[in-house]
Amino acid sequence: MRTKRTWVSFFNEEAKGALMEYLGTRTDDDPRLFPLSLKYTKIFKKAATETGLQVTPQVLREFFACELGRLNVPDRYVDAFCGRVPQSVLARHYTDFSPDRLKEIYDRAGMRVFDSRMS
Repeated sequence: MRTKRTWVSFFNEEAKGALMEYLGTRTDDDPRLFPLSLKYTKIFKKAATETGLQVTPQVLREFFACELGRLNVPDRYVDAFCGRVPQSVLARHYTDFSPDRLKEIYDRAGMRVFDSRMS
């Protein structure tokens, strides 16, 4: 049984800047935002070599889920943001997973990767 589904993704102004910079470097025609090809595997390896950090798509996914939990986002919404099918009866039948509600929860969490006070 497949447990991960594509729902909807949100991003803040901080991510918008990084995404715009990244998209400016793309030279392929792949419609996926982050196609997992040999080229992108090399990019992650290069980043690891230059920074000493082992960053992979899975590490980024785990960081995102943990950070949302730290920001007190309920688990059933963390699951939804990560594309997991809700398991509990409460989540499946009585939780509003509409894009508007998810956006409200994402915005309220105020997730930041870089602290502007540190720059």
